[in-house]
Amino acid sequence: MFANFQSALSRLTVVLTTVLAVTCMHSGAVVHAQDSQATDRGSIGIRLLEAPANNRDDPRARVYIVDHLAPGTTITRRLEVSNTTDRPADVRLYASAASIEEGRFTGADATVDNELTTWTTIAPPQVAVQPDSTAQVTATIAVPHDAAPGEQYGVIWAEVRSEGGPEAAVTQISRVGIRLYVSVGAGNPPAADFTIDSLTAARTTEGLPLVRVNVRNTGGRALDLNGTLDLTEGPGGLSAGPVPMHGVTTLGPGSSGAVTAVLDNEIPRGPWDAAVTLHSGLVERSAEAPITFPESGESDFAVSNSRNAPLIGLALAGSILAAGAFLLVRKRRSRRHTLRE
Repeated sequence: MFANFQSALSRLTVVLTTVLAVTCMHSGAVVHAQDSQATDRGSIGIRLLEAPANNRDDPRARVYIVDHLAPGTTITRRLEVSNTTDRPADVRLYASAASIEEGRFTGADATVDNELTTWTTIAPPQVAVQPDSTAQVTATIAVPHDAAPGEQYGVIWAEVRSEGGPEAAVTQISRVGIRLYVSVGAGNPPAADFTIDSLTAARTTEGLPLVRVNVRNTGGRALDLNGTLDLTEGPGGLSAGPVPMHGVTTLGPGSSGAVTAVLDNEIPRGPWDAAVTLHSGLVERSAEAPITFPESGESDFAVSNSRNAPLIGLALAGSILAAGAFLLVRKRRSRRHTLRE
């Protein structure tokens, strides 16, 4: 891209690209305005205003476009663009490709097409938003009849530029986006699931104790994982937590990764009983392991008493046990009745 870069360039373009992981189900993505010519307060934001009727209980579907669509299906979603700066903002909106690599969901800079983006349109594609105001746009995803099955990823960018005058040295571009997770196929969507395989105790480069939760995506949909860590039964009966996981780890189907919790430097080495709970949308898994923080390096610990069964599986098992107990009691009562006769 910069093959023809020369030292005599009179204009430098700086691109600041950000996809913010939204951890609160009621919050939209927000980016602070970048303007070298002013000290504007506030930010430009974008948020999803509606979720699919069959997925409203899923926290991810309230902040991202998460859907399973049959070939030939068209959906629309309303989005809100907000401007809390002191100046009017011309906001350009468009879809670009995204990928999941090394636990990160990354939207491509500017306009990069994949199949999903060619199905996605935003109307209107540009809005003028006054200070302390909002504007609504509509995203439409039209899946063609011959679309191949599988999950695809994209991002809807809201982009603002601070254009300087002819003498300005810098043009700044800021983007903030909403993620797209669109699965294509007939019937019900692929199930989302994951397992917690082990825990790793280690230290950061600054010497802070950390716990990595090693996870495998065993389902058919991408996951956005976060959660908490609790430490109990520590030296002298100490306990710590819940400690929130650091950021959000995104894993594609069939991939593995780690979700990390960093603790205070005053946490003793241990031993501790560590309990972790992770969730992605409506899927939640927990696991436990005894751990001790190393002085240096890292130590792996096998998970024991892992509670990885889906809630529906636990409910089904409880129903089977209850039915079995009922039949046993009924059989015993029948036998007593026979003996009395």
